[in-house]
Order: sequence, then C-alpha cells, then structure tokens
Amino acid sequence: MCRKNGRTASRLAGFDFPTRRDQMAVMRKVDTIVIGGGIAGLSAAARIARHGETLVLERESAPGYHSSGRSATFCHFGIGGGLVHKLTSIGKTAFAVAPEGDHPPLARRMAALFIGRANEIDKLGALEKTTRAHSPDTRRIEGEALRDIVPVLKTGSEGFAAGLLDPDAYKLDSDVMLQTNIRALREAGGNLVTDAPVNAIRRGGEDWIVDTTGASYTAKRIVNAAGSWADAIAKMAGITPLGLQPLRRTIIVIRPPEGIDVSGWPFTKTVSEEGFYMLPEGSGRLLASPQDETPSEPCDAQPDEETIALAAWRVEQATDIEIRRVEHKWAGLRTFAPDKNPVAGYAPDAPGFFWLAGQGGFGLQTSPAMAMAAEALAFGLDWPEELRGAGVTPEMLQPARLAL
Repeated sequence: MCRKNGRTASRLAGFDFPTRRDQMAVMRKVDTIVIGGGIAGLSAAARIARHGETLVLERESAPGYHSSGRSATFCHFGIGGGLVHKLTSIGKTAFAVAPEGDHPPLARRMAALFIGRANEIDKLGALEKTTRAHSPDTRRIEGEALRDIVPVLKTGSEGFAAGLLDPDAYKLDSDVMLQTNIRALREAGGNLVTDAPVNAIRRGGEDWIVDTTGASYTAKRIVNAAGSWADAIAKMAGITPLGLQPLRRTIIVIRPPEGIDVSGWPFTKTVSEEGFYMLPEGSGRLLASPQDETPSEPCDAQPDEETIALAAWRVEQATDIEIRRVEHKWAGLRTFAPDKNPVAGYAPDAPGFFWLAGQGGFGLQTSPAMAMAAEALAFGLDWPEELRGAGVTPEMLQPARLAL
C-alpha cells in the first residue's frame, strides 16, 4: 500500500505500474510522451491516447504522489479568477454525472460556505456574484445564522458577519479520479511507467528523445505536465521556461469538539486569504489549512512547525474549537503561472513540445476541461463545444501569452 504524507492511495494499489526496470535495454518509440503522472498529465493522456500510442512517465513510485494526492480535493468557485471559474464549471458538470457500471463516483456533493467579517462584506459580495453565475441556488447567510450551519463559528463584533452558502459544490475523490484516468489510458492502448524520473531530453531528427534512469523513449510529441518541475523539464529540453512558481500549502488534521458530529458540515473558507479553510474528513476529523502560499523550489514538500502552529491558531481565533493536538499534517506544492491562469499549448520556440502546467490549487477541479483543451490543441481539433459555451478560448490558455 502506498502512503502519500498520510493520505492513503490504497485504491491505486490494484494497478500494476511498470517501472523503469521493466523497460530496460531498447529505445521505445511512441506517438506521445506525457511527463508527469498527476491529475493534469493522466487526464490529458487518457484523451490523447485515443489518437496514438501514449506513454506517461512518472518520477515517483505511484501516480499523484505530489500535488494531486495532497490536495483538500474540493471543487468550488472561491479560488482563481474568471478563466478558472469557467473551467471549474465544466468540471462541475462532469462530477455530477453518475459513473457507468460499478465504478465509484468521482465526487460527492458537499456544500461550500464562504465567510467574511464586517470589513469583508464587499469581498463576499463580489464572490456572491461569481458563484451565483454558476450555482444559482447560492444564498447569503447573515450573522448568528452561520452557527446553524457550522455551530463552532464565532459571530458578532469579534467574529463573522455574513456568509455565502453554495449547496452545489463537490468533494472530489483524487484516488478515484486518478484511477479512472489510468483505466481510460490503458483501454486506449496507452500506459503509465512509474519510477521513471526524466534525466535528459534532446532532439532526434523530428522527434524528441527522453532519457530516464533505466530507459529511453522517443516520440514526435512531448506533453510537459510535470507540475512543480515543469520549468525544469523545459530547461532540460532547451526551451524557454514560463516563470512558474511553486507555492507550499499546509494542511492539518484536528479533532472536533467532543460530542459534535461534523459529517454534515460544509467546506468552510474565509474570503480573506489570510484566513483559513476547514472541512470534514471521513474519519470524523476536520482538515484545516491557513491558506499559506510560501514560495518553494520543486521538492517533496513538508510542513514546518511555524505554519502548523499558524493553522491551529487561525482555527482557534475563528471558532470555539480548542486544538489540543494536531493529529496529522502534510504539505503540497501548488504551482502557478505568472498570471495565475493555467497553460495548455505548444511552445512557440519548440515544435512538438506541449505545455500543460500552472494548474495551481485548482488542478483537480479543472482537469476535465483542461484535458479536453489539451486534446484539441495537441491535434488541431475543433474547439470543444463545452469550452466554447463556457467562454473559454484557445488563446486564454496558450503559453505564448507568457513569453519571457
């Protein structure tokens, strides 16, 4: 069983992932190489594989080890700007569809509650306008009524003045999302290779050659979905980086007050970024984050004691919860482009090198839309109606907008 900072990926254990040791000796030729086995790379690869043999290379021993496996996995409109909201609306539609056969659902409905103090009412109003455009049943909650929804919230002059309740948000299951895309990739004839860190990328005629520790591969197309390592992969290939910035985010697990059932609580988030969010965990505990955004180099992110203490302090300041012990904690990296919007498209300075990066803290919830966009842009297909209908254009995603 594989554990990712305490979050168990047991449902992925049934997959037999080929490793670099299984791929020794010969240079294998495929149509497309996807670098990165997180949700961005796997969801795109599942669609790309329908157009030719596709191989996903993942540096770790299991897919989703970094950002995809360390997210709070919640789909909501309280993150990102207009483009992210449009992409999220497409993802939300996909999450609402019941799976075929006996496959588990990608998500379950869970309300989202955004809260603000008296001096943050304008921020709450702006978010209300955005959220209502995608979730018409969203409603304003005033003052003490917030405690009817989350009984521990502080209200009044020292607490929160109002909130915004979106009953149509979703708690995502990252393991099931990864598993579903791996299955689709394999059904289309593609494969995932783990323990395959990329050491070198070079041109071989009109193709790209990718060297890992134990094997080499060649393809006419590379999809750079390496998350926090995406700029490093580009530099390795001699391509201008985009200026991507990984930011560390910390999550702690805490025990709710004795005798209180938190299972029906919503995902609760302050409209201030210098606040916190919390949501119920399946074990009857609460996940909480101080919404930290600490610049980092690409790495296996770990929480520091100061940020763990900040998370606990912010929860205690905003609620009646007394945190006597942090039961677990972890950190992950959320990687953003300079304009905070995701990137999909061919590099303007390198034929066959496709960027799929900068999906920040919204990678899971936008992955259905971004995979759709990546497929269309990679093969010059008609722009999908779902993207057109949401007001998303190819130009909004193209890496050329970020030329340094």
